[in-house]
Amino acid sequence: MDVITGPIFTILLIALDLYMWVVIIGVILSWLVTFNVVNTSNRLVYMIGDFCYRATEPLLGRIRGFLPNLGGLDISPVILILGIIFLKEFLIRLAQRIA
Repeated sequence: MDVITGPIFTILLIALDLYMWVVIIGVILSWLVTFNVVNTSNRLVYMIGDFCYRATEPLLGRIRGFLPNLGGLDISPVILILGIIFLKEFLIRLAQRIA
């Protein structure tokens, strides 16, 4: 059983790490676009921003749905990253318990 569950847990942890980086890159890129450091007329910047938006917006939109209005402050990426960290720790402890 450990022969199958070990690699599955490893793949899930790597996927969660990659998704957390996509969230971080999306937040930083949105700041750079807002402050006119980079321009979305550049095709590469647009493609990276569009990918990050499409990958993160379904979860971020749900989180924004239950957060109170904080004015211009959007803390939904922080909540999502904390949720990813919680899920990673849960998977690590579950894998240790199974092994």
